[in-house]
Amino acid sequence: MDKFERSWQLFKTSLDVIWRDKKLLLFPILTTLFTIILVALFLMPVAFERTGYSYTSAQHWQAVGRSLYVTDGTQNWGATHSGRFSIRGVRPLAAGYFAVLYFATMFCATFFNVAFYQQILNALAGQAVSIMDGLRFAISKWKAILLWTLFAGAVGYIIKMLEQRFGWIGQWIMKLIGAAWSVACVFVIPVIITEQETSNPLVMLKKSALTLKQTWGESLIGYAGLGFGNAIIAVLSLVWLGGTVAVSMALHFYWMIAVAVVLWLAALIFWSYVMNVASQIFRCALFLYASQGTMPHPYTQEMAAIAWRKKS
Repeated sequence: MDKFERSWQLFKTSLDVIWRDKKLLLFPILTTLFTIILVALFLMPVAFERTGYSYTSAQHWQAVGRSLYVTDGTQNWGATHSGRFSIRGVRPLAAGYFAVLYFATMFCATFFNVAFYQQILNALAGQAVSIMDGLRFAISKWKAILLWTLFAGAVGYIIKMLEQRFGWIGQWIMKLIGAAWSVACVFVIPVIITEQETSNPLVMLKKSALTLKQTWGESLIGYAGLGFGNAIIAVLSLVWLGGTVAVSMALHFYWMIAVAVVLWLAALIFWSYVMNVASQIFRCALFLYASQGTMPHPYTQEMAAIAWRKKS
């Protein structure tokens, strides 16, 4: 029970940081927005290429599909101009185009995460949070971000390709390798921010893995605390939803059920978003504890003592 109490304190402390610096909530929105814009810029020239058909017709989109994929099947155009085909593979030019899109979106996400994490570290140091300052800092780290994007993207692509080629045993092995890779990369963004001597992605990965090793104790119960707090909120929201539905049915106000469900879904989405930001804040606090040996305010050493066993 003492561990759960401390975990609950970690959960509330992460939320306190968000309440104190609400601008932190804007960074994930910017990441999503710019990623959508980037994907749209890449896909629009493909989707609206000239095919000789109206953009609203099925024939246009079939022609676009055939320009991207190697197809196999019969084309029965007839009076309705309908056709059926099966995809055999991606055309080389399309594969290259999608690869550029893949790395571009990864670079965009990493760039904004560097800006986001840098401002989280500022908030934990008691400094003001600024979106523009975070973006300017990320621009200064463009080389490290680019090299890490190319390295991580290539590793992720290779793992995925090998997973598709092997049987089910090989797939499970590759899934475990992929999971280990994801865990090793957990502190890469803070390392990119704090590393001043090199932009080598291998060095970044090594430092991330070593940082994780230093703070690996009791299954990172701090993350369990975030999950524990989230579970409590989720249960309370279900109780509220169930009670509202029961009262609405008893009073025959069936329209209130629809309103309650919509409000519950909106609140759930917002809460999940806040929890995601809280987990990023907690990750930065964990990184500072591993690299400096002390917990940043408003976290306390007492929380760290039960959350992790720091190895010397």
